[in-house]
Amino acid sequence: MANIDFKGKNILITGGSRGIGKATALAFASKGANVGINYRSNEQAALDTLNELPGKNHGLFQYDIGEKDSPESLIRDFTGKFGRIDLLVNNAGVSSFHNIDNEFDEWNEAWEHILNVNLIAAANLCYWASREMKRHNGGKIINVSSRGAFRGEPDQPAYAASKAGLNAMSQSMAKALAKYRVYVYVVAPGFTETDMGLQALSEKEKTQLMQESPFGRMATPAEVANAILMLASDGLEYASGAILDINGASYLRT
Repeated sequence: MANIDFKGKNILITGGSRGIGKATALAFASKGANVGINYRSNEQAALDTLNELPGKNHGLFQYDIGEKDSPESLIRDFTGKFGRIDLLVNNAGVSSFHNIDNEFDEWNEAWEHILNVNLIAAANLCYWASREMKRHNGGKIINVSSRGAFRGEPDQPAYAASKAGLNAMSQSMAKALAKYRVYVYVVAPGFTETDMGLQALSEKEKTQLMQESPFGRMATPAEVANAILMLASDGLEYASGAILDINGASYLRT
């Protein structure tokens, strides 16, 4: 049986100030973990989240993970504060609407920026975190992907491609790191009811998204956080490499 107890465990969550990241930080803190919240620019949101966390031994880490040296510096600062890293949750991500009918400069800029943050930065964080985990007899990495990696996103193709790449990278790392007792998993949510996400949608788009699921609603951040919590628990090591869909049966794959 999985052991959902993280007392004394050190957890780093990228994009941890709002949405899924915030819900994940709250979930781990409620189970006794020491939580590090990475954020890029919204200091007030990060402070608000920090102040909501149960317990005292938490911290904020301001880094734009898309900058080349930031992943190494973030892992170094986190381990400097907590001594070791037990779990990395790669949650930070970006997207924008862009399609094949856009002007080339807009198209190319979207591809470069989205792939850099969603895939390259996540891969580099896996690199530096796993080096620390190997020194301390293991750890876990959970990467937050998307159903868009499987179904295609015609208006956000770089986003879909970045998440498909994240899935493949994660499974490659699950194989490469198993001998070091470093386990790698993926959660792939559908559209999730976050303030930032909902602000970008019209009422018609919200209705259409809710109709995609037989539940008639979107996922809540807490539901995605619960899936991350489960995968991080002791006893699920043999599931390394798994991709867990959290999309309310809106997109089913075999």
